[in-house]
Amino acid sequence: MRHGEVHNPDGVLYGRKPGYHLSELGRRMADRVAEHLADRDIAYVVASPLERAQETATPIAKAHGLDLATDERLIEAENVFEGKTFGVGDGALRKPANWKYLTNPFKPSWGEPYIEQVVRMMGALGAARDAARGHEAVCVSHQLPIWVVRSFAERRRLWHDPRNRQCTLASLTTFTYRGDKIVSVGYSEPARDLVPKHLLAGAKPVRGGQKAFGA
Repeated sequence: MRHGEVHNPDGVLYGRKPGYHLSELGRRMADRVAEHLADRDIAYVVASPLERAQETATPIAKAHGLDLATDERLIEAENVFEGKTFGVGDGALRKPANWKYLTNPFKPSWGEPYIEQVVRMMGALGAARDAARGHEAVCVSHQLPIWVVRSFAERRRLWHDPRNRQCTLASLTTFTYRGDKIVSVGYSEPARDLVPKHLLAGAKPVRGGQKAFGA
């Protein structure tokens, strides 16, 4: 699961920075997904250590009478632009000093290599699978790591246009295992009606409009 909306009035690319919590809308998204999953056979709930993921996972764990686990491998991808604004037509991309980080979109050169994200995310999924074997687990993480591990599971290239990620706020990307092997991947948006239209999967950024800085 991707976490819900974050309170971020300054439009910062917050990445792994602490202190970024769910907004009121984000808490509603988390509650909505907890309701959606209330009847599922969930035996394990685990989240990234970042506040927004912990706060998103808490209602799900509570609904199933489970302690919330933490896995560092579910954390947001590292990014050199963390702490900067990163809007459309403004912010970090306008500064020549930052252009050196944009030389290789296939790795990518501005942050944690995609393949390293895959390795840690597959490890986290495997641990959750083992903890809930025969049942279901919920892992709360962040947009880019979720999208990259899904791309790997579906045998697609890891480099991509960020605008085309199918990983909306509070969405569920489901990995079904047979034994230790992923046999299918699914996707759903239980809180879709709560997500602002410009933040839905595939939405195009609009100059001067509200920006999406979370992951």
